[in-house]
Amino acid sequence: MCGIVGYTGYRQAQPVLVKGLYTLEYRGYDSAGIAVETPEGLRVVKTKGRMKTLDEKISAAGGLAGTCGIGHTRWATHGAPSDLNAHPHLSQDGRFAVVHNGIIENYLELRQELQKDGFHFKSETDTETVAHLFQKLYCGDMVKTLAAVIKRLRGGYALGVLSTGNPGEIVCARRDNPLIVGFGEGENMIASDIPAILPITRRYAVPDDQEIVHVTPQGIRFYSLDGQEITHEPLTADWDVASAEKGGYAHFMLKEIFEQPRAVRDTVASRIKDGLPALDEYGLTDELFQNVRNIHVVACGSALHAGLVGKTVIEKLARVPVSAQVASEFRYSDPIIGPGDLCIIISQSGETADTLAALREAKKRGARTVAVCNVVSSSAAREADGVLYTWAGPEIAVATTKAYSAQLAALYLIAVRAALARGTMDEASARAFCAEILALPGKIESMLETRDEMDRLAKLYCDRSDTFFIGRGIDYAAAQEASLKLKEISYVHSEAYAGGELKHGTISLIEQGTLVVALATDPALYEKIISNIQSVKARGASVVLVTNGDYQSGGDVCDHVVHLPGCPAELTASLSIVPLQLLAYFIGVHRGCDIDKPRNLAKSVTVE
Repeated sequence: MCGIVGYTGYRQAQPVLVKGLYTLEYRGYDSAGIAVETPEGLRVVKTKGRMKTLDEKISAAGGLAGTCGIGHTRWATHGAPSDLNAHPHLSQDGRFAVVHNGIIENYLELRQELQKDGFHFKSETDTETVAHLFQKLYCGDMVKTLAAVIKRLRGGYALGVLSTGNPGEIVCARRDNPLIVGFGEGENMIASDIPAILPITRRYAVPDDQEIVHVTPQGIRFYSLDGQEITHEPLTADWDVASAEKGGYAHFMLKEIFEQPRAVRDTVASRIKDGLPALDEYGLTDELFQNVRNIHVVACGSALHAGLVGKTVIEKLARVPVSAQVASEFRYSDPIIGPGDLCIIISQSGETADTLAALREAKKRGARTVAVCNVVSSSAAREADGVLYTWAGPEIAVATTKAYSAQLAALYLIAVRAALARGTMDEASARAFCAEILALPGKIESMLETRDEMDRLAKLYCDRSDTFFIGRGIDYAAAQEASLKLKEISYVHSEAYAGGELKHGTISLIEQGTLVVALATDPALYEKIISNIQSVKARGASVVLVTNGDYQSGGDVCDHVVHLPGCPAELTASLSIVPLQLLAYFIGVHRGCDIDKPRNLAKSVTVE
C-alpha cells in the first residue's frame, strides 16, 4: 500500500516523480503529491484523488522546476483522504519535506510533545509528526538527524526526506515497509518498488531495517543508526519496463491472467531435476521433512487460499499434519509451534505486515521457517531460514492471479519432496507426479481458451447481487479464492462454502436467480457435490459447474458447464481457478469497475 518515489540527478525531477508514481498506482491509494527542491525553496503540489488529478494540478501551477524531489501516493490510515492529509508534509519552517508509508504508533505522544514546543499541525496524519520532529532534532547533518528521528519512532515505516538547506540530498530509512534505492549514472532514486526506477536504472539495493541511506547524484551511502558505514552490493532487476506495462491488454489483470502459464513454468522447471524436485538449496531438505513434527502454513488473502490447497496436498502425499492459518490470527493466538516444526510463510510481496510478524513469532519459538514469495530480497526472503521464490515476474494488478498460481506450483513441489523424504511416495510415483506438474502450463493455456465463454457468462450474470461458490476438499479451497476474486474486482457480494455446509444455514439465502458456482474435480466427491447442486437448483439458483467429470448442461444439474482437462485431483486448483478469474474479470468490466485499482484495496498490506 502507498508508494514512494524520490529522484536526484541532472534531469528535471517532476516528470520522473510523476511517471514513477503512475507506475506505483497498483499499490492502492486515494491521494498523491510531490515536493521538488526549486530555487525558491521546497514547492509542494498534492491532491485528493488519482494521479491524473495531480498531473493536472501540477500543470495548472506551471510545473515544478528542480532536479531533486520526492513523491507519494497515500492510502488513508490517519485522517480521511484530503488535500491536507496527502503527502508530502512540510515541517513548520518549510525547510523539510517528508513522505512516509506505514504507521507511527506513538504519533499521538509525539504530537502532544511537539505541540507543547510550539509546533502547529495542519493535517490529521501521523506523518506530519515526523516532519516537525525532523525540524526539532535537526543538527545540520541529514543522516544524523534521521537517525535521531527514527530512534524516537515506534511502528513500521518507510521514510524519505529532503531539505532546502541540503540541495540534491535525499535521506531515507525503512522498518517493516518496502523501500529500495536505485543506482544510476549521475542520478539516483528511492522507491517503494522496482517499476518506479526502471526508466532510470535496473540496478538497486534493499536497505536493511533502520539503516539510514544518503542519496545524492554522485552516489548512495548506507549507515547504521550509530553512524557506521555499511556496504550493499547492487542487485539487478531481471525484468524491464515492458514487463511492467500492459502490452496491448485492456488491463494488467487480464495480462497477468494470460501470463500464468509462463509464471508456473518458470517456478517449477528449474526446480525439477532428473524428474524429481530439488529443493535443498531453499532449506527444504530430506532431513527437515523426515524429522518435522508439524507444518504450519501462514499467510493472508489469496496467499492463504494457496496455503489451504497446499495443506491438503501435503497432508495427502506426505502424511504429516499441516495447518493453514490467517497470519493476523496466528500472531496473536499464542500458537503451539516450536522446535521440530516447519512454518511456511507465503506472501507475494514478502512485505505483508501480519505475515512478517507471524514469521518472526515462529522463529522466536524455535521453528524452522521457509518463505514462498515473489520479490527478491524482500523482508520475508531475508528473514526466513530458507526462501523459495516464485518466478512470477512483476504483478501490477491489485488482485493477484499469476502470483497465486505460482504459489500453488511451489507448494506442489514441497509436497512431493516431503512425500519422498518421508517414504510415503516412491520415486516412480514422484516422477509421474512431477511430470504432471510440468504439464500444468500447457493445461492452463487450454483453460485460457474459455475467455469468450466467460465473457458471455459474465454478461448473463453481472447484474446478480449475490454469488455463492461451493466445493469440497481442494475444490473448497479453490472456491474461496474464486469468491475473493469476484468480491475484489466487481464488488459483488460473494461467499464460498464447503458443499456439506449448505444445509447448515446458507441454503436459506438461495432464491430464484441466485448465482451458484460449483466446483467438482475430485471423482471421490462427485456424487456429493452434485447432490448439493441439486439442492440449490431446486430453490431456483442458476448454476455454473466447473468440472473434469462427464457432465453436460441441461438444466437438471446445472445451467452451464466448464470442462477441465484431465490431471491428478491434487493439481486441479491450478486449472479451475483460471476460468473463474476470467469470470470475475469480465463481471467487473461489465459493471464498470476499476479493474486494476479496486476501491479501498492495496497491493501490499504493510500495516495491520
